[in-house]
Amino acid sequence: MKPKKIWSNLGVSDLERTTKFYTELGFKPNNDTHGSKELTSFLVGEHDFVMHFFLKDILKTSMKGEIADSQNVNEVLFTVSAGSKDQVDNWEKEIKKAGGKIISKPEEFGKGYYGFNFADPDGHRFNVFYMEGL
Repeated sequence: MKPKKIWSNLGVSDLERTTKFYTELGFKPNNDTHGSKELTSFLVGEHDFVMHFFLKDILKTSMKGEIADSQNVNEVLFTVSAGSKDQVDNWEKEIKKAGGKIISKPEEFGKGYYGFNFADPDGHRFNVFYMEGL
């Protein structure tokens, strides 16, 4: 199997809130949604990883099954690479200001590793991670 591309599709309850949160964090809007009222989308990182955020009812129909309640269970952990410890600390402040929930404060964990975990307003989890030499 050699896919051309991979992207994420996550369920949210409020497109406006999700758009505001990720825009405040500086994520690049993916304008390839053709004005859809069912999703908001962003391009993340140097290679423009696509993150679609669909209204939960729309995603549930496409998935042909239930969607995990991301406020109460972990569905996936995205890791976001930072360029320095200072960047990790600054991102924690930006995420709190934008309305994210800090799950764990920035900390050292092992030699050369530094980071923290947060959740977006719908409970989707992220690990912000700095590793010396990466």
